Amino acid sequence: MKWRVSWAVLALVFFIPAWAQAATAPGRDCHLPGSEAGLRCHAVAVPLDPQRPGGAQLQLHVTVAPAFRQVASADPLFVLAGGPGQAGSSIVATHATVFQRVRATRDIVFIDQRGTGRSGKLRCAGTPLDAAANDADMRDGFARCVTTLPHPLALYSTANAAHDLERVRLALGYGKVNLFGGSYGTRLGQAYARRYPDSVRALILDGVAAPGMVIPASAAAAQRALDGVFERCAADQACVRAFPALRSEFAALLARVDAGAVTLDFPHPRTAQPTRLPLSNMRFAYTIQRSLYSPRDSQRLPYLIHSAAQGNWGPFLARGFAATDLSPEGELAMPLLLAVLCAEDLPRLSPALREADERGSFLRGHAGRIAALCPLTGVAATAAPSARPIHAPALLLSGALDPVTPPIGAASAARTMPNAQQVVVARAGHGVSMLACAPRLLREFLDQPDQALNARCLDDVALPAFQLGHAGTQP
Repeated sequence: MKWRVSWAVLALVFFIPAWAQAATAPGRDCHLPGSEAGLRCHAVAVPLDPQRPGGAQLQLHVTVAPAFRQVASADPLFVLAGGPGQAGSSIVATHATVFQRVRATRDIVFIDQRGTGRSGKLRCAGTPLDAAANDADMRDGFARCVTTLPHPLALYSTANAAHDLERVRLALGYGKVNLFGGSYGTRLGQAYARRYPDSVRALILDGVAAPGMVIPASAAAAQRALDGVFERCAADQACVRAFPALRSEFAALLARVDAGAVTLDFPHPRTAQPTRLPLSNMRFAYTIQRSLYSPRDSQRLPYLIHSAAQGNWGPFLARGFAATDLSPEGELAMPLLLAVLCAEDLPRLSPALREADERGSFLRGHAGRIAALCPLTGVAATAAPSARPIHAPALLLSGALDPVTPPIGAASAARTMPNAQQVVVARAGHGVSMLACAPRLLREFLDQPDQALNARCLDDVALPAFQLGHAGTQP
C-alpha cells in the first residue's frame, strides 16, 4: 500500500507508547480466499486491555486493498463487519464488488475485530452453538466452551474494538478515515466516531443499529417482515394460486413445532449420515428469520412453508442447514457475539420491552435463550451507549423489508447525526450496498459527503419472483 502520514501523525510518533510505534512495521503481500487480487496484510499490535497499555498484546489482522490510482485520496475507507462476530477478512471479496468504485481512489481497509477471524478468533469446538438441537444443548455447549477461551470475555467489547480501530489508523499512517459499517458494524462505527471525532471524515452505515437498539429484541421486526411476505404472496396471482392457505399453514406448523410434535429423519446434508432431529422452536424460527434477511430467500419462503405443511421438510431443512453448515473461517465468533450482547444489550431488555417485542411474533424466546447464557460469560453490564452528536457527514442506508434493523432504527440514529442523509430502499432487506447502483452511490457520497445524494436509481431495485415449485419460479 502507499504510506501517507500527516504532519500531525508524524508529531505524535514521538509521544505514543512503544507498542504503537512497533505496530507501524510494513505489511506483506497476501492473497485471501474470495479475492483474486493481491492485497496487503498487516499485523497490528493492540493492548489486550486498553486500561493497561503496557500489558499483554493482541495481534489484529488488517487487510488493505490499495487504491487503483497511483495518486489516491489520503482518506481510506475502513470496513467494519457485522455480527457481532464477523471478521473483515471474511468479506474481503467485496472490494471487487461493493467497493470497486470506491477503491478507484481510496484504500479499502478490512479489519478483523478482536476475537474474530485472524485476530484471535474466539471459537467453540464441536457443533456450532446456533446449530444446537435445543436450548439445553446450547447452554451445555457454551459452558464447556467458556473454559477453553484464552482471555476473559469482558475484554471483547465494542468500546475496546473502537480503541483498536484508532490504533490501526495510527499504525497504518492514515489521517482522517471514512467508515463503512454493516449491521453490528454500524454500532461499532458510531462508537468510534463518538470517541474519536477528529479521526472520522464521513460514515456510511448500512442496516443501522440505533444507539438505543437492543439487538436481540428483533421479534416484532421479524414478524413484520414475514407478514410482508404473506401480503406479497396474496397479491401475486401465481403465488396465491400455488399457496392459497399460506398463513394458516404457517400457523399450524408453528403450533406443531411448539408442541414438540415434529421429528425429522433424514440424511445429514454434510455427512450423509442418517440423522434424527426433533425440530425445536429455536431451529424452526431461526430458519425463518434468516430467510427474511434477503428478498431472494424470503421469496422462497412460501414454497418452503407449503412443502413442510404437505409433509416434505426437505427444502426447509436444506435452507436451515445452509445457514449453519459453514467453513470455520465463515462462522461468526459466537463467544464474541455473546460477550457483546450480554454486556451491552440484554441488561437494557426489560421484561416489559421483551413482552411487547415478542407479542404475536413467531420469534418468541430468542432473547431469553441468549439471556440464559449470559451468567456463563462473566461479563458485567456496561453503561448505555452514548448519544452524543456525530457531526461528520453520514449516509444511512436501510431496506424497508429488513427483519432486524428496519428503517426506524436509522431514523432514530439520524436524530444524533445532524449531517446525516437517510435512504430507504423499498424492495431491499438487510443490506443495501451491494444492490443495483448502490456501489456507485457510495463513491459519489465519499467524494462529496456534504452534498445531497440523488439515490432515485435505487427505486429500480426489484424483487425476485416467488419460488413456486422445486424447479424454481414455475411449477
